[in-house]
Amino acid sequence: MNFTIPQEITIHKADTSRIHEVDFSALQFGSVFSDHMFSCDFEDGTWKNAQVLPYGPLTISPAAKVFHYGQAVFEGMKAFKDENGGIFMFRPEDNFNRINKSAVRMAMPEFPRELFFGALHAMLKLDSDWIKPGLGNSLYIRPFSIATQVGVSASPSNKYKFIILLSPAQAYYTGDVKVIFSQQFSRAADGGVGFAKAAGNYGAQFYPTNLARERGFQQVIWTDSHQHEYLEEAGTMNIFFRLNDTLITAPNNDRILDGITRKSVLKLAEAMNIPHEVRRITVSEVKQAQTKGELKEIFGAGTAAVISPISAFSHDEKTYELPKLENSYAATFKKRLMEIQYNISDDPFGWRYKVE
Repeated sequence: MNFTIPQEITIHKADTSRIHEVDFSALQFGSVFSDHMFSCDFEDGTWKNAQVLPYGPLTISPAAKVFHYGQAVFEGMKAFKDENGGIFMFRPEDNFNRINKSAVRMAMPEFPRELFFGALHAMLKLDSDWIKPGLGNSLYIRPFSIATQVGVSASPSNKYKFIILLSPAQAYYTGDVKVIFSQQFSRAADGGVGFAKAAGNYGAQFYPTNLARERGFQQVIWTDSHQHEYLEEAGTMNIFFRLNDTLITAPNNDRILDGITRKSVLKLAEAMNIPHEVRRITVSEVKQAQTKGELKEIFGAGTAAVISPISAFSHDEKTYELPKLENSYAATFKKRLMEIQYNISDDPFGWRYKVE
């Protein structure tokens, strides 16, 4: 898509590139960053000082409100490169809308569309060499906003900083993924901020996830905070269950993130005439289906993970193994999604966004 970069975005190009220092065959997710970053400040009721500049550290007061009251929201996006060098993003309008929805919930200012897309276009053009072609390679995009007003009074900040980072990426999960169904801890509560990509949502998950990892599991599938009976989502993914030939996922609510990959999977299921239901699903229903041989698959869906098959789940100290299928829904959806993302096949949904 042709896009004119707004004049208010100043571009300061890095003198030299660090790309030759990076081993792209051994990337650790989210640990290496490209040559440039975007920064913009909110002051006096408006966004100003929009600039693309060399990646580097920030200077920020220890009294900035983000450190004390957690006003911080973020997004996760990806850019892809096809075999002809074309650069594409996947459903970026959804990410833009969602970060502003998150910001509103955290009493933070929304970010302007022209600056958001202008920054993305400028950065992806400058750092295009960091986007490697080939299935599985991508450039992870991390927009985020933080409260920067100095002061520890318990009130919303009146100053903010919006930043975008770029990080070359490969597969998020490798090998089998095993999960625990939560019976004690909750990810979010009714009326809370579970639907928002607020930083604190993820920080609160680390402790129970660490406990799960000590037992050999990679993720926790969170249950409702009242009964711990209804399965909702995992720490980094929305969750799908396949009972016989029917695909099931939990409905969105104020505890569950409105996942973009989740929405895409549901649309693909509709287009492929795969039976699917968006409804509440219980732990007992899943366990009974597994006992009867009706539980065929569980898989996660998310920007970083794309589609991640789950090989086993645990509940009440018992582990249940899932069958390995040759023609799984997970593999089918992942293949179709990646064909769209990497400009290999048609995109009847209009999800692919070309950066020109």
